[in-house]
Amino acid sequence: MLTSTQPRLAFVDLETTGTNATVDRITEIGIVLVDENGVRQWSQLIQPQTRIPAFIEQLTGITNAMVAEAPHFEAVAEELAALLQGYLFIAHNARFDYGFLKNEFKRSGLTFQPTVLCTVKLSRALFPEHKHHNLDSLIQRHGLTVTGRHRALADAQLIYQFWQQIHLTHDPVIIADTVKSLIGRSSLPSNIDRTLVDDLPESPGVYLFYGENDLPLYIGKSTNIRQRVLSHFSADHSLSKEMSLSQQLRRIDWIETAGELGALLMEAKLIKTLQPIHNRRLRRKNALCAWQLQQQAEHLHPVLTWADDLDFGVQDNLYGLYHSQRDAQKALRSIADQNQLCLSVLGIEKTPKGRPCFAQQLKKCKGVCIGQEKPASHAARLLMAMNKLKLATWSYSGAMGIQEGDELHVIDHWCYLGTAKNEAEVYDLLGSSRPAFDRDTYLILSKALKKPVRLIHIDK
Repeated sequence: MLTSTQPRLAFVDLETTGTNATVDRITEIGIVLVDENGVRQWSQLIQPQTRIPAFIEQLTGITNAMVAEAPHFEAVAEELAALLQGYLFIAHNARFDYGFLKNEFKRSGLTFQPTVLCTVKLSRALFPEHKHHNLDSLIQRHGLTVTGRHRALADAQLIYQFWQQIHLTHDPVIIADTVKSLIGRSSLPSNIDRTLVDDLPESPGVYLFYGENDLPLYIGKSTNIRQRVLSHFSADHSLSKEMSLSQQLRRIDWIETAGELGALLMEAKLIKTLQPIHNRRLRRKNALCAWQLQQQAEHLHPVLTWADDLDFGVQDNLYGLYHSQRDAQKALRSIADQNQLCLSVLGIEKTPKGRPCFAQQLKKCKGVCIGQEKPASHAARLLMAMNKLKLATWSYSGAMGIQEGDELHVIDHWCYLGTAKNEAEVYDLLGSSRPAFDRDTYLILSKALKKPVRLIHIDK
């Protein structure tokens, strides 16, 4: 029995015709309810309106004959909804049970949005030293009493026994804190349907937030789309950006990828294409510049070059990547300060020939401007300092593919052409024009190619 201040608990288990919540159907529901009035049980066979496969009959013992006269789910939907109202929904591998019930309630025209606790996750959190946390493992580990297996009420009773057992071995405060962290439900924006959020995959990819009139608001990437999307809303009361995003949000879309690299490349590409209003940093277009070292008379000079004038994807002798002349000059001045280089030779300041630059007057230049250092020595020190910023040269004869799972990311001269899953898609990508050189894509790819990856040369 619970006190009036403790949450009401519903330990739930289902038997079904299969594992796909959108295609298969429920055959039996078992519930153990625990509240201030004590413990009570509820169970019901359900006519699934489809045949139970033979192997499921063998596993559960529930036959087609047993459910022939049972009620359809919609006949018990309102009773079941009222029964579970206000209770913490607890199930083993809760995503399975909750997913089936959510779909059945939806078919019956009812909304089902309980707070959900998964006892698989609870067991992992409380017993991290153990590898397996399926129900059979819990039975053996905690000495649970088995009255039946793969029958809904019997399995719901086992889940309740596990709950009782952990309260004998763990501090109630630790259990309460663990449960709180596991059920920490995001405060979902009012315009987003809970059922849509539940469909978010727990896989790598890109997610897209849209506002009124399908205005792109924000694009992000993650190795777990569902987890990352929900994290936005858990912070929406403390961060002004997240609050603003939640208030504007009307629709969520996503694109799954084979891995993290695909998500990174897709995110950079979509942000440049769709220009979402909350992606201020990555949405900057290709107003790129870089330093190029050129020999002029006796001195080696850094000359600012722009991506509009040179193809950065094929150009050698480029140093740094900047979004403005101001950023480039600020970086060059920092290099000069750190390496005692001449501001006049670098073109940072204009000094009459034969006169010391300002840095030399402060003893921060070795004096190439007044003949105290040879130009060749200054050029060598400049080259050494700039080499830390040198853009990697594309060292392949043509396009390459980076294999990630069942996807091939096609790249050419540091430009991302797209991702393909078969040979026809590869050649479609090769037939398209190469996009402009992009700083973010270059940084993603140059970092990726420093790791062990499967590279495939692609002949046009």
